[in-house]
Amino acid sequence: MTAITPLPTELDTMREVVETLAPIERAAGEPGEQQAASWIVERLGAAGAQNARIEEEQYLDGYPRLHVKLSAIGVAAGAAGLISRRLRVPAALAGLAAGLAIADDCSNGPRVARRATEKPRTTWNAVAEAGDLTGERTVVVCAHHDAAHTGKIFDQGPQRFFGERFPGVVERVETSLPLWWPPILAPALAGVGALRGSRRMMIAGVAMSSIAAAAFTDIARSPVVPGANDNLSAVALIVALAERLRERPVKGVRVLLVSLGAEEILQGGIYGFMQRHKPELDRDRTYFLNFDTVGSPELIMLEGEGTTVMEDYFHLPFRDLVVRAAEGADAPLRRGLRSRNSTDAVLMSRAGYPTACFSSFDRYKELSNYHLMSDTPENLDYETVSHAVTVAESVVRELAR
Repeated sequence: MTAITPLPTELDTMREVVETLAPIERAAGEPGEQQAASWIVERLGAAGAQNARIEEEQYLDGYPRLHVKLSAIGVAAGAAGLISRRLRVPAALAGLAAGLAIADDCSNGPRVARRATEKPRTTWNAVAEAGDLTGERTVVVCAHHDAAHTGKIFDQGPQRFFGERFPGVVERVETSLPLWWPPILAPALAGVGALRGSRRMMIAGVAMSSIAAAAFTDIARSPVVPGANDNLSAVALIVALAERLRERPVKGVRVLLVSLGAEEILQGGIYGFMQRHKPELDRDRTYFLNFDTVGSPELIMLEGEGTTVMEDYFHLPFRDLVVRAAEGADAPLRRGLRSRNSTDAVLMSRAGYPTACFSSFDRYKELSNYHLMSDTPENLDYETVSHAVTVAESVVRELAR
């Protein structure tokens, strides 16, 4: 393959997408998210995609309000164990159950607590088709258009402080910090302390659970970010890719362009998408490319993710193909990294589809302006987004060979 170049109008296209959608408050399941999905459908159609439509799906909300309640159980469990020995057995059970429930929820497990306490809500996925609509192979290129609440926990100052003083350590670390472990451990620690009769463990569990509850409360009450990098950068990508495939057609590969809703509540719209489309997507002929926050200075491909247990994406030879295609197209792409956050890609991979997930970071290995009010269009690195479009196009063309 030879180098793949952007279209002359690509930067204008990407700016249009990001600058149009960023002012819309796009919290999961809210009218702004529906408005954004409708606009994306229209814009994909204008970019040459076919069969552009909105697919309404049901999802279960919960984060972060559910996690406030579960953390509060940890506080109550530790306090009960400290107050009365007779309450220590039920306190132990409550604390351990709360810790397991947080782990289950953030890792996209059965989500017992969410199913027991939350009512279904509606989200809106934007879906369109490009490439060869009769092609034997299908590439599903995914973004998400909802935006997250900010919060003090997302302050990037500490990591930058560490990165300035220990750049070699930051460079060697290829897996992000397990930020979900403390809120999982907190109520469990209170429960184990109650079971063992350890006042120190119970006090520690109460303190940690209180901090977790305060952090989740702060997120729930904080405003919704503009979300230019996370994740309008990827929405701009699928529109730009539609224009490239219109101007430079490909044979033998159908491309599904998908912008999912309700991702920021720890995955929502992806559940409905997989349930709706899995029967028609042959696992031997379908490949998923998930793009999430690709507007930082350096484009990366993740090898896996896991808030609790690390899961590498299925299937390694496909990720090798992605890297070869990117190199052949002269698109810079760094691999070998893993994330302790969750993305929609984990559901694609668990369904048995070859999956590659892409993100980006800065010199401190941070997602630029992640969940901050500074995540605005003027702070987006459009060159990285364009590289990501090239990676997606190169994979489509490699599979068409």
